[in-house]
Amino acid sequence: MKRRLINATLSVVLVVVALFCVPLGLVEKRSIEGNAQGLVTAEAQHLVGVVENRIVAGEPIDSESLSGLADQNAQRYAVVTVPGQAPIVLGTRPSGDDPLTARATGAHGERALVQQSRQPLDREIRAMLLLLVGVTLLTVVAAALLAVWQSRRLAQPLVDLAETAERLGSGDPRPRQRRYGIVELDRVAEVLDSSAERIARMLTAERRLAADASHQLRTPLTALSMRLEEIAETDDLDTVREEAAIALVQVERLTDVVQRLLTNSRDQRNASAVAFDLDEVIKQQVEEWRPALRRYGRTLYLEGPPGIQAIGTPGAVAQVLAALIENSLMHGDGSVTIRTRVRGSSAVLEVQDEGVGVPSELGARVFERAVSGHNSTGIGLAVARDLAEADGGRLDLLSQRPPVFALFLGRQVED
Repeated sequence: MKRRLINATLSVVLVVVALFCVPLGLVEKRSIEGNAQGLVTAEAQHLVGVVENRIVAGEPIDSESLSGLADQNAQRYAVVTVPGQAPIVLGTRPSGDDPLTARATGAHGERALVQQSRQPLDREIRAMLLLLVGVTLLTVVAAALLAVWQSRRLAQPLVDLAETAERLGSGDPRPRQRRYGIVELDRVAEVLDSSAERIARMLTAERRLAADASHQLRTPLTALSMRLEEIAETDDLDTVREEAAIALVQVERLTDVVQRLLTNSRDQRNASAVAFDLDEVIKQQVEEWRPALRRYGRTLYLEGPPGIQAIGTPGAVAQVLAALIENSLMHGDGSVTIRTRVRGSSAVLEVQDEGVGVPSELGARVFERAVSGHNSTGIGLAVARDLAEADGGRLDLLSQRPPVFALFLGRQVED
């Protein structure tokens, strides 16, 4: 590209120089020759006028009286012819085969022949041509330097843009925010930076989805594993059937978790909220988590009025409740209490344990990703809050000691 730009610029400059300098040289040459010829002609006419005045005045006409009229500095040669007299020669005959020559004739028959050597004329023409050649060379050199600078100015941004595109292709979506002062190239750079930002957001969303999926699937997989262990350890057919039925429910929950994660990754707002019995969701989670809590010697209690009708998505509420119970199991201590209550137009679902609670330095930051006080992933509560907000609810930390997490949902009010 650089070579093409340089060649194109030099070609244009050479064409312009040729179209300008050649006619200018010809015009200047003719102008110099015309001026020189005019001077010789004026000299001849001047000699004739002087001779005519002397004839009229009766003064003698000889080489001595006319010696000061010929321009010796111009190396002119003159021959004056007066009727009845010998020719009067002034100066030295110029060398060369084609001197500048001019003739003039007066009213009394006097004639003057003036000649000048072409050497001064040729020197002046050569000086003019050398000047044009020098100007042409300077123009070409300046154009070449300008072409090299312009080619670098245009080529370097293209190299940078190619490197940016290569970085995007290799998985590095960081925008470079470089601008070059050229509208077209700056537009390309802006598009690449916008693409890099979009790719970065997509990669972040994919990583977030993978982390959420691994965390959200862990709970139902653990519960399913426990059911399968119960089936493997018992010989009672009724127990096997019961545990198998619960395992099938866990499989359905796994399917629902995957579907909800995919839905939330596409649209953060869920339009499938319905009125449902909050007790049914709590009962399902109690059945899943009570065996795990029992293994650690912990008890699960239920409090609150029955029959609360909440508005939301049962699957999402179940996942939020599972995340809160798991958080109490992993980071809390003592008994776990699930409490329901009504607050205005909201149905409130609270989860409380008897552990040391949330450290004071964390506070509300406990819902931020990668924030944890127990060296865990810090994803569970963040995912739970995202699920709650996507379902039109709100998840808050009501108390740090003892730890009380509350899920606020819309409530169906009977007429």
